[in-house]
Amino acid sequence: MGSTLTEPAFSASAPVRLDLAGGWTDVPPFSAREGGTVVTAAIRLFARAEVRLGGSGFRLVSEDLQDRLEVADSAGLVRDGRLDLLKAGLRMLPVGGCTLTTRSDAPSGSGLGSSGALDVALVAALSAARGETRDPVEIAETACHLEAVEAGIPGGRQDQFASSHGGFLRLEFLDPSFEVQRLKLEPELSSELARRVVLCYTGASRFSGTTIERVMRAYEQGDANVVTSLHGLREVAVDMVDALTAADFARIGRLLSENWRHQQALDTRMCTPEMARLEQAMRAAGSLGGKAAGAGAGGCMFFLAPDNPAAMMEAGRQSGARLLPVAWAMRGVYLC
Repeated sequence: MGSTLTEPAFSASAPVRLDLAGGWTDVPPFSAREGGTVVTAAIRLFARAEVRLGGSGFRLVSEDLQDRLEVADSAGLVRDGRLDLLKAGLRMLPVGGCTLTTRSDAPSGSGLGSSGALDVALVAALSAARGETRDPVEIAETACHLEAVEAGIPGGRQDQFASSHGGFLRLEFLDPSFEVQRLKLEPELSSELARRVVLCYTGASRFSGTTIERVMRAYEQGDANVVTSLHGLREVAVDMVDALTAADFARIGRLLSENWRHQQALDTRMCTPEMARLEQAMRAAGSLGGKAAGAGAGGCMFFLAPDNPAAMMEAGRQSGARLLPVAWAMRGVYLC
């Protein structure tokens, strides 16, 4: 069934992201009714997809999940909770018999947009295998459709746009419309920001699509707390653009913490006990502010150091967190 190493292979790598501000406002129906604003930055942890053509069926391999699945024909590429993103990619962009292998540098449930980056890598690799060329916007839009529609995973659109474009972005969504603005930070600022951001993995996120559905159902029903928090998140994103371009580190830190307060107001389970302890330890070590990456309930948190991050890095380790490297990915998805 499987292909061999002598048959054509097409590979793509796509960076994950740090959502600096405004996450949740890119999720429908809020993003369709009122419009969302997100500020995000791609980092040099990558999701990778390889398509090796050949064979009479499909061999799906997720190295992260340590899961392998052989499917005799396209009728078996059904959504059943097992490797659904890979199956969705092969349904959307069929290439015939192949081996499709994926892996990610980011740990499981990190909140760094790994599934969105995987969507993007899949679209780029499968498109290349089909002899098609897509620009970053086309890749992002196709990747969003892959996850939300084909794979049936609820969520927003920032991850796919961040991964396909790379760099620092301000993203505006008023579904189905969108606007991508690349933020041009001075090299000294972006280097200093990377040096002072402490990225901590607290364990796999326990957040689920049902929580997204619950929050957005509350928004549709006019829950005042949820509506106020979503508006607050959008305002923080607008302010974050100004703080970044002004290189105002104190304000950036305050806005990260303000964003995190709004996130927690959306759902009481956003902050786990481990995250609360880590935040307290980081504050004691001098943090200017911080937030959960992604939705929360585990995964990563990141914090801004006042200057020397050594004390905060040690506090993170002492709290049991795994420290991850921070380096900006100024280039988006690419074939390799």
